[in-house]
Amino acid sequence: MNPSHAKLAEAFNADEKRTDWHDQTLWFVRQKRDKAAHVLPEWEKLRQWASDIKDHTLSNLDVYLAEFEQKATANGVQVHWALDAADHNAIIHKIIRDQGLTRIVKSKSMLTEECHLNDYLQQSGIEVIDTDLGERIVQFRKEPPSHIVLPAIHLKKQDVSETFQEHLGTEAGNYDPQYLTQAARIHLREKFIQSELAITGVNFAVAETGGFVVCTNEGNADMGVHSAKIHIGCMGIEKIIPKAEHLGVFTRLLARSATGQPITTYTSHFHRPRPGQEMHIVIVDNGRTRQLGREDFRNSLKCIRCAACFNTCPVYRRSGGHSYHTAVAGPIGSILNPNLDMKANADLPFASTLCGSCTNVCPVKINIHEQLWKWRQVIAEEGLVAPSKKYSMKMMAFVLARPSLYRIAGSAGRWVMRNLSFLVKVKSLNPWYKQREMPDAPKESFRDWYKKNKEV
Repeated sequence: MNPSHAKLAEAFNADEKRTDWHDQTLWFVRQKRDKAAHVLPEWEKLRQWASDIKDHTLSNLDVYLAEFEQKATANGVQVHWALDAADHNAIIHKIIRDQGLTRIVKSKSMLTEECHLNDYLQQSGIEVIDTDLGERIVQFRKEPPSHIVLPAIHLKKQDVSETFQEHLGTEAGNYDPQYLTQAARIHLREKFIQSELAITGVNFAVAETGGFVVCTNEGNADMGVHSAKIHIGCMGIEKIIPKAEHLGVFTRLLARSATGQPITTYTSHFHRPRPGQEMHIVIVDNGRTRQLGREDFRNSLKCIRCAACFNTCPVYRRSGGHSYHTAVAGPIGSILNPNLDMKANADLPFASTLCGSCTNVCPVKINIHEQLWKWRQVIAEEGLVAPSKKYSMKMMAFVLARPSLYRIAGSAGRWVMRNLSFLVKVKSLNPWYKQREMPDAPKESFRDWYKKNKEV
């Protein structure tokens, strides 16, 4: 059983300066997103179109997936269907084993993280080289990505320098990003040349053409695919869109929402294997049809993995990605992961203030904060809430439903904060105080203040 989000967040918060830096860095990315969005007068129209296209596609998923399979097969692509993570991993392992390979390269794919493909292949004696720079850094450190777009956002350049010194033999104390990036480039180029098989994710698959699109900023997916004789693309069933003309809607939203760029540096279209190359695509369910059948949570399958909800979330920014103990962290992960394993991820929907900022920035208009609230209700009904939380919520509901009792409780609380403040600062009695400073108790409640001043 993983430690809870609260416990892992407490460990992340122990380094206050790093927590502040993490918070400010992600807020900077959120501000870049805002600037990029505001220069497009049609931004809200694009969001609505994207949401409508996804709605239509999810309602006709069987039709579009079958059309995609037919067109891709006609293009010379070998299509595989995987019911779950075990199926996905076994299919890929068989392709690798049949070729007698022991080393492969892989660009960023959150689906393969969800399926724990790296661990599976490495246990089978196959070396997997992650070629995205951030993913290679965390792979060296034996850590999972902490963010779906910026996998090493929790690390400073000093951390990267120390990691590269240990694994690549770079100069100690040299924190220059250009120097470190050049070292990674030289290291990865050798891996690209040596590898005969490349795995990529899929950002969008087009039913009309049987082709798919991979978006990166480093060109590592293209480098891997063009150097290898075998290309495997891994996609969840929700990645399908009906027509090529719909791509423009999503590519305009994706990069602006993710990093504030007009478009990703590389938007690569794959339709068929080149002469002498094999191309496979593995289409994965892994609980997605179950989520599709949950009316309240169906919209979560619209996600295009931009991470805008991560960058704006005050809880994610101050608790770090590893506190979510899952492949996809943040607000969207907190509504996707209970579907995969409700008991193991029962804590995640509570890792939110329900402020709604995630919903406001979502480029495909997923009602994330409402789904977080609904998951809390499902989890409580399933008996997966800790007794302490369950009974404290019942007590709070009892007090909030009785205005007179609420006023007495508020008055007593202010008296304790003023006269017995040392008790409030005992962290074992008041967990809220662990990573916060207690404000001074107000002299009076807002209700009392309003009664006194309403005539003014």
